[in-house]
Amino acid sequence: MREMDVLGVRVSIPENEVVVVLADRVGPIVLPIVIGPREGASIASAQAGIVPQRPQTHDLLVAVLAATGVRLDEVHVTSLESGTFHAELLLSNGQRVDARPSDAIALALRVHCPVLCEEDVLTAAGVAMETDDDGEVVEQFRHFLEHVDPADFAD
Repeated sequence: MREMDVLGVRVSIPENEVVVVLADRVGPIVLPIVIGPREGASIASAQAGIVPQRPQTHDLLVAVLAATGVRLDEVHVTSLESGTFHAELLLSNGQRVDARPSDAIALALRVHCPVLCEEDVLTAAGVAMETDDDGEVVEQFRHFLEHVDPADFAD
């Protein structure tokens, strides 16, 4: 398993698909995962530190876990089957709960727990980025994701 950073959520052009991008903390590999627009909004708002006045679904689940005395310790992206990514929530009581990666990532950002990815998933779907010794290309890619505009791709 490799620990991943959540780089962000973007809309893929021209398909108009919402994508969450994870980056290997150690190596120059990124993992793009197509997700739903609502899950993308939930991930983006958690990254931005936005706290809604009333709990949304992911906020509610975090509150329910806390009320029962259970913590979300880790999120694992476990497999890629027929083009669909799978994840698990690892809880403090030892239980593992099947989850969509988008929901798992949205929860992980709210409770500040690690997101890890199986080597097989990175081998199958990861994209290797060329980088120099100080990670300059990954930083450039992160900057690109933060500032990309659909107009940048217009003819």
